[in-house]
Amino acid sequence: MAKGRPRSFDTDEALDLALNVFWRQGYEGTSVADLTEAMGINPPSLYAAFGSKEELFRKAVERYASGPAAYLCEALAAPTARDVAERLLLGAIGVLTDKCHPRGCLMVQGALACGRESEAIREELCARRKAVQGEIRARFERAKKDGDLPCEAEPAHLARYFSAVIEGLAVQAAGGASRKDLTRVAELAMRAWPA
Repeated sequence: MAKGRPRSFDTDEALDLALNVFWRQGYEGTSVADLTEAMGINPPSLYAAFGSKEELFRKAVERYASGPAAYLCEALAAPTARDVAERLLLGAIGVLTDKCHPRGCLMVQGALACGRESEAIREELCARRKAVQGEIRARFERAKKDGDLPCEAEPAHLARYFSAVIEGLAVQAAGGASRKDLTRVAELAMRAWPA
């Protein structure tokens, strides 16, 4: 059986480059031509290595979750529920305003402008954000059970609130808000913490 030519590019490096394009332009705003130009490869190489634009995007989202968005796991491991909330906000601000990355959040921007052809991508990104909210809720439920949250605190509402604030921070960051501005929003959000 004849073998194809070996790849002449690093797939991990190419994936990082694709991640930055998707992060900056969103799924629908990114063309295959944008990707191949950024990755320094031709379309057949992209399809051979990654399958399709959709599959490449999914791999980029995985890379994002295990890389820049890894602050989520670290925050959820914080010793108190209040620490969890504060670390989620500050971790998000760190990623959203990091000069080494595009501003904003891949999982928020990627889903904002999707047409019918990209409905599966929008649904997947929404499901991923909902899963993160579920993880936050589970951590707050554990905190309530352990007596770390007052009896009247509602873990589901707190999780939705902090998820909404983080997603709002992402939109603000993409629009150019400074780290200082976003930190002030986080400080205000923490004032809603149940006493």
